[in-house]
Amino acid sequence: MFTFASDLAGELAELREAGLYKQEREITSPQSAHISAAAGGPPREVLNFCANNYLGLADHPAIIAAAKRALDDRGFGMASVRFICGTQDTHLTLERRVSEFLGTDATILFSSCFDANGGVFESLFGPQDAIISDELNHASIIDGIRLSKAARYRYRNRDMADLEAQLRAATSQGDGGARRTIIVTDGVFSMDGYLAPLAAICDLADTYGALVMVDDSHAVGFMGATGAGTPEHAGVGGRIDIYTGTFGKALGGASGGYVSGRAEIVDLLRQRARPYLFSNSLAPSIVAATLRALDLVAGSADLRTRLFANAEAFRRRMTDEGFDLLDGEHPIVPVMFGDAVLASRVAALMLDHGVYVTAFSFPVVPRGKARIRVQLSAAHSPEDVETCVAAFVAARADATA
Repeated sequence: MFTFASDLAGELAELREAGLYKQEREITSPQSAHISAAAGGPPREVLNFCANNYLGLADHPAIIAAAKRALDDRGFGMASVRFICGTQDTHLTLERRVSEFLGTDATILFSSCFDANGGVFESLFGPQDAIISDELNHASIIDGIRLSKAARYRYRNRDMADLEAQLRAATSQGDGGARRTIIVTDGVFSMDGYLAPLAAICDLADTYGALVMVDDSHAVGFMGATGAGTPEHAGVGGRIDIYTGTFGKALGGASGGYVSGRAEIVDLLRQRARPYLFSNSLAPSIVAATLRALDLVAGSADLRTRLFANAEAFRRRMTDEGFDLLDGEHPIVPVMFGDAVLASRVAALMLDHGVYVTAFSFPVVPRGKARIRVQLSAAHSPEDVETCVAAFVAARADATA
């Protein structure tokens, strides 16, 4: 008779045979554009082109200093949820600052954006309601929607005709249509780097009386004129009902997430959102460091300018070298290989050439669409970008020799 452990061992073997087993490479340095990483040998310095460290703030000295001061002034942890004794003045300050940054009424903090998305739908939408979600939305949105008893609709990625068809379907739901309908989308789809067509989404929402929610995790801090994200970039900041996002990418890269929007929405989440009610408060050092990150974003556009200059240069040089890239303007740049084995082989060879990247294949992306997802950072120098391009050229030659 098979034991539970042997069953799991068999499943793990199947993952390895299918090339789907995820290996974790050990990093022995701070997260940065240049890191020390081990891959089957002693750690060595490599260029990192696969982090969400868009603004290069993960090891910024001002952010580290703010975190150290908070350890002395506010302690290590809160040992409590918010509504018992886990709310410090700095938590409230950060919530106000995020609201000011995004132009919303109010904000509520969560331990991650995964938890933020997990807390929205069950708290706000019930059996009489409809949730309409883009098919490529993040796993946290998918899991959060599953917790709600609302009717679920899905539309093809960025397909406004299909979205309108789902909106029509929601109007015929039950007796007289859904009580509340919400359209949910990522601001940036992280495997492709594509932006959601937010202006068109908001127009359809207005036509059908729907709410709009945007998870802006891969944009907050650097997209838009002030870095407020894809709604600002699309000119629809005042038309978004619910923002969710993370502090774990551009804004310091540690952890923490939020829901921001109308005051009534945030107030109800404080009463009902289970990930908020039953999870420890954000650590004081993360709160203080995130406040400092917001200061840096608000104080200068230099990092954003450098980030997009790097992305443009990488796209241009890779195109010059004959690589197949997905079109876009975002610093996520998918380099398409199609074949999963080839993509994995090139990624492995890139490390031999001193550049750390990651290959993605089915089921993370569709079959035949295997790729290496490159993520640019403001911390990369022009020389770093050129080194990455040269590594791609050399690894492609090695892999196809």
